[in-house]
Amino acid sequence: MANAPKPTTAKKESSGSSIFASLTIVICVIVGILIWKFIMGNPANFEGGDPVHGHPLPENYFGMVYKGGIIVPILIGMLLMVIVFSIERFFVISKAAGTGNVDAFVKKVQVQLASSNIEAAIAECDKQKGSVANVIKSGLKKYREVEPDQAMDTEQKCLAIQKDIEEATALEMPMLEQNLTVIATLVSVGTLMGLLGTVTGMIKAFAALATAGAPDQAQLANGISEALINTATGILTSTLAVIMYNVFTSKIDKLTYSIDEAGFSIVQTYASTHK
Repeated sequence: MANAPKPTTAKKESSGSSIFASLTIVICVIVGILIWKFIMGNPANFEGGDPVHGHPLPENYFGMVYKGGIIVPILIGMLLMVIVFSIERFFVISKAAGTGNVDAFVKKVQVQLASSNIEAAIAECDKQKGSVANVIKSGLKKYREVEPDQAMDTEQKCLAIQKDIEEATALEMPMLEQNLTVIATLVSVGTLMGLLGTVTGMIKAFAALATAGAPDQAQLANGISEALINTATGILTSTLAVIMYNVFTSKIDKLTYSIDEAGFSIVQTYASTHK
């Protein structure tokens, strides 16, 4: 029987992932604040070189975004989080798929299984590498291990192979899903932070309208600008997050399907050849 995943190893991987995620979130927020303060808030972007009281220069988008208020750097940090975690997941999932096309690899394994050439199927796994190949290789090794065992009948051997594949899958799949929770969370939080910035901007706009006499047009314009900039940034962050989340979950589902397909072929091949 295959050995169960070691708790200490799983705990170390989970701890390492948590530390990476925590550091990434903090660093992205800090970088977002620095970008907002020193790049978008550069005096060269404003009339009179005054970021506080001066208006952004015509068609100067950095200056316009800076006027979005204190919520903007947080939204920039969240946008950076989506980008960083998306890049990280892309490399991890690509590595898990292996060196070649997954569908072609599964078909090669099925061809070798059909001819009962287990060693050649294992060799294909060694060429492919990655999480999918690791799971299938584990099932093939179990296939080879139980074949000469006279103490087990065919049904028991099939169950042993299937259990080994399930255990290997349970060990590999969590690695693919790490940090997807962060991207999924940013889908909602990005919208909510943008809405918060919109509300604060509208409060400033209505405060300008509430002044006695003629409304303060500059304050009114700044309030409306802050509301719209925060709305746009929040929508951009959430849109990118939901797109990347769906792309990665689709890729993971495809890999899982490939593992299930190959695992089913291994079990069925053993059952049909050892009736």
